[in-house]
Amino acid sequence: MTAPGAVLVVDDDVLVSDVVGRYLGRAGYQVTVAGDGEQALRAAQANPPDLVVLDLMLPGMPGLEVCRRLRAAGPVPVVMLTALGEEEDRILGLELGADDYITKPFSPRELVLRVASVLRRARSPRNAIQLPPITDDGLTVDVAGRRAMLGGQELALTGREFDLLAFLIRNPGRAFTRSELLEQVWDWSFGDHSTVTVHVRRLREKVEKDPTAPSRIATVWGVGYRYDSKE
Repeated sequence: MTAPGAVLVVDDDVLVSDVVGRYLGRAGYQVTVAGDGEQALRAAQANPPDLVVLDLMLPGMPGLEVCRRLRAAGPVPVVMLTALGEEEDRILGLELGADDYITKPFSPRELVLRVASVLRRARSPRNAIQLPPITDDGLTVDVAGRRAMLGGQELALTGREFDLLAFLIRNPGRAFTRSELLEQVWDWSFGDHSTVTVHVRRLREKVEKDPTAPSRIATVWGVGYRYDSKE
């Protein structure tokens, strides 16, 4: 049977990495464990993983720097492990392109479900129905090709930013709650709504002329967000 994917687990806590590795291994994943950032980057370069489970609190190189370097090397999905009091680091991690996070202490079974969800979302667009590119006021979103262009220039979007933009532009004029976006874009039936807020802010910085006065991705007060088509 083909393994569902290769996962790199980065945590200096031997007990945590052992438990996470065993649960992922039982689920069929090929697991590599690294105890610090330098070791993780070497492992990722030698054998690129399909997903990285990354603790933010690492000795030496901080987890956020590891996340930054991993994302600079390629669009590998990242699931962060954070402590309950690390909200600012968690938000920054999402802004750097992390796809999900889970707070310690956590259920290993929940982590395995989160890993499966992130991988499913990362892979599914490549096998999606071949839709024609959508163009709106200089913005073109090619769902099949996983590319977005603005004014003829390709946008540097993370995988999740692209998924969010593609979903919104395919459903113009409809307001979605943050819970609906979590379910439709992240494939989560539960989660922190700040994840959506951070990704909308990052997306606006890339597609809006003035992110402080957005004209494409509108905030619907008391509800969530709506894509306003210009054409």
